[in-house]
Amino acid sequence: MSDYILHIETATKVCSVAVSLNGELISCKESSSDEFIHGEQLTNYISEVISSANIQLENIAAVSVSSGPGSYTGLRIGVSTAKGLCFGLSIPLIAVPSLSSLIFLAKERHPNTTICAMFDARRMEVFRQVVDENRVELVSVGPQVLDEYSMVDLEPFLAVGDGTNKLKELWGNRNIQFDDSIVPSAKGQRILANQKLKAQDFEDIAYFVPNYGKEFYTP
Repeated sequence: MSDYILHIETATKVCSVAVSLNGELISCKESSSDEFIHGEQLTNYISEVISSANIQLENIAAVSVSSGPGSYTGLRIGVSTAKGLCFGLSIPLIAVPSLSSLIFLAKERHPNTTICAMFDARRMEVFRQVVDENRVELVSVGPQVLDEYSMVDLEPFLAVGDGTNKLKELWGNRNIQFDDSIVPSAKGQRILANQKLKAQDFEDIAYFVPNYGKEFYTP
């Protein structure tokens, strides 16, 4: 059996699909829009990355999907699509936590830095997770209402994700860096998903539900 994995990332306004082989990126298609294009473009992106990878859907060993937290609408679309593919192809479903995937991308660029990954959750609330330079979790995944002094005991750190947009001025005088180039992407799932494939750490396709973070959040 091949070890190709199809990755689906829809936790935020980014719609991203990728194919990897043994943890190596083969193909990726993604875009971001305030119009929330997941429902219209996700299946098209899947077809495009499969074609670009020069394989067939039948060559896919598993589907990994962003499992939250994040947008209710985005996660629901991504998980429903992933389940449909897994049912149709009789292959396993792999869940990759959305913030862990974003942290993985941040660590590729900033390996020796404490990372605070944040998704916007309206007003001054975010979904956040923080890991140190050794990937040890300092703050677990969950919602938090932020103020001027939030997480001051964790400085210095790098903040990534769309939750940082409203914090640059508020945290402007603190020992915090921001990297707007690091955004949610299916590419961030490839290593974690490959590890789960090797360990046969799969979800129950019929009963799996994503972690929405809080009920009916829509950015």
